Amino acid sequence: MSNYRTIVVQDSGPARTITLHRPERRNAMTPEMQMELITALEETAAGDCRVLVLSGSGTAFCSGLDLATLQEMQDATSAEYRADAERIARLFVALYEMQVPTIAAVHGPAIAGGAGLAFLCDFTLATPESKFGFTEARIGFVPALVSVFLSPQIGDKRSRDLLLTGRIFDANEALQLGLVNEIVPKESLGRHVEALAQSLLANSPQSLGAIKRLIAMRHRTLLDTALADAVAASVQSRETGDFREGIAAFLEKRRPVWKK
Repeated sequence: MSNYRTIVVQDSGPARTITLHRPERRNAMTPEMQMELITALEETAAGDCRVLVLSGSGTAFCSGLDLATLQEMQDATSAEYRADAERIARLFVALYEMQVPTIAAVHGPAIAGGAGLAFLCDFTLATPESKFGFTEARIGFVPALVSVFLSPQIGDKRSRDLLLTGRIFDANEALQLGLVNEIVPKESLGRHVEALAQSLLANSPQSLGAIKRLIAMRHRTLLDTALADAVAASVQSRETGDFREGIAAFLEKRRPVWKK
């Protein structure tokens, strides 16, 4: 198993837990974390794991992109923007197409790309304190890659609401939308995740793998086209004046001034 700096990988029999581990930054994602997650997911897919749990350390599941990463984006080239978007797409696809059942154990915030990770899992368990949001439009960015996976889950109308408003919503609304499977007390989240994992481990691993492959194949052609369009849209959005203004305003803790 690889050595990691931003995540922790632990095995308990045939179950594996990948924990985002930058608690001092509320597990905000960096390119390094994204690559480590991709590597860990690929190693999991190639190994004997039969259930995968995704969690976060500290007070958050994942608060989105790290501020330092956002700041660096202001001076990036188009090629760097594309590489960044393609890396995120690769991460999302690796999680979505994982051929063992996946469980997100969400406590605290899961925002932007963090919400994407949480909702891409087969099962999403949340606590009453959990908060979600696709806040990219607030900083002049386009949640292009997230939208590819969100719309099939909750429909076009509801996706437009969440993506266009960029609002924060709680665990109860996420449950009503079908993005969360169950809300459990924070102190018993681990026990509920373990119970769900054990129920999945009681099923045929070949059957579960076949079900996951069937679902993935059903969406594969559409997914390829949609992701290519999403990567292009993501790159375009990062080259706009609104994106530069949004990032600057966010870092300077002020309201952005948008130009039509």
